[in-house]
Amino acid sequence: MTYAKRTLAALFIAFAAVAAVAQTSSMQDLPYPNDTKTIILPGGTEIAYIDRGQGPYTLVFVHGLGTYFKSWQNLVNAQSMENRCIALDLPGYGKSSKGDYPFSMQFFAEQITQFCKALELESVILVGHSMGGQIALTLALQDSILIKKLVLVAPAGIETFTDAEAKWLKSVYTPELLKNATPDQIRKNFEANFYIWPYDAEYLYRERLFLRETVEYDAWCRMIPKCVGAMLDEPVFGKLEKITIPTLIIFGENDGLIPNTFLHKTLNTQQVAQLAQSKIPGSRLRLLPQAGHFVHWEQMALTNQAIREFLEE
Repeated sequence: MTYAKRTLAALFIAFAAVAAVAQTSSMQDLPYPNDTKTIILPGGTEIAYIDRGQGPYTLVFVHGLGTYFKSWQNLVNAQSMENRCIALDLPGYGKSSKGDYPFSMQFFAEQITQFCKALELESVILVGHSMGGQIALTLALQDSILIKKLVLVAPAGIETFTDAEAKWLKSVYTPELLKNATPDQIRKNFEANFYIWPYDAEYLYRERLFLRETVEYDAWCRMIPKCVGAMLDEPVFGKLEKITIPTLIIFGENDGLIPNTFLHKTLNTQQVAQLAQSKIPGSRLRLLPQAGHFVHWEQMALTNQAIREFLEE
């Protein structure tokens, strides 16, 4: 594999695993909030989630590629002071059930629909980050009754790729690439998601290293390329004009992952963000300073304020 491919892999994916070692632990051993709950959906999938706060709005948070609901915890803590906030682990991630799932955008959207119905949720404010943003768009395009408003945080699905680019990207992401990533590469993968690496994100790095010791490690390495392939194979960009619900789009001005810096060198984050706003009727756009792909982490207070103002409109 060429140097360019290896470097692109480090920038495109949020989290990678390390070389395989003795797999004796489980992702169930990861430290999670004491109020973590689980629910079994009609199809048998078990979903781990937190449900905090009360208020006039119900927000459901959907995480991005390679992470889990803990990546939302700072924003959830802030928003739950005023509203009900629910953050879930997608199937295959975190402490939700593992299995030979399709790991497609459609599959994830269906699981979120089942999850919301199982909890008897109505008029949901769906908040999606990165891949979670593309999943949220997929769901909103299918069910505008369940979803009252949409919040897209550095969403995937806006930047488009040619067939040749998509084929190349798929060739980059293999289970072997993930298994062979070094700790130094993993560190760089994390840092690529932030404008400035925050001290309180260090546990994400430690937990990603822990992943190599789990029995789910091999399945995780197989899952991530499937998710990348699904993001490329199930584009939503051409359907954005059909989004009929109020939408807020939030990007960090210093996003290092969107746009792809290797394939789209003449494109910048502001252009991608403005393109999203131009395609989704009546949408709002907030570009936040000194923030990367994890804009909701680095600029939590501004993100929280933007969401609060959007909900009150």
